[in-house]
Amino acid sequence: MTLRLRPATPLDASRIGVILHRFEQDTPWMPKEHSLAETISFCDRMIARGWVTVAETAHAGEIEGFLARDGAEVCSLYIAPASCGRGIGKALLDRAKQQVSHLALWTFQANTEAQRFYLREGFAEVRRSNGQRNTEGLPDIEYHWQADQMETTT
Repeated sequence: MTLRLRPATPLDASRIGVILHRFEQDTPWMPKEHSLAETISFCDRMIARGWVTVAETAHAGEIEGFLARDGAEVCSLYIAPASCGRGIGKALLDRAKQQVSHLALWTFQANTEAQRFYLREGFAEVRRSNGQRNTEGLPDIEYHWQADQMETTT
């Protein structure tokens, strides 16, 4: 599969909204707090701020995942369920790493797959919270990546 990474456009809001909403709906430990329309509206706001990069198949133009980044903060990284394990998340994260020297993000403590992924991609755990800092009320973990750390270890 050949991927193309590009900035999201307003026409992508519904396609990335479905990916994000599906994660909420299909993940047993996630509170079910948002309608699909609310999720699409949230994605539209991230796109309008210029935060979102999408990964799409080069031949079919299907969006397989997206990353939203506000400066050095990764706000969202989600992959369509059928596309997980194909290097799409890594490609999106690698693109973000090329654009800044430091990244920070939070992931839920219950999301052990994301934790393994971020550790494998060179992130280090900074701290944990009890869930009071996020709207879902779920305990989470803050991770940081620093470009110069990777250069000294490779």
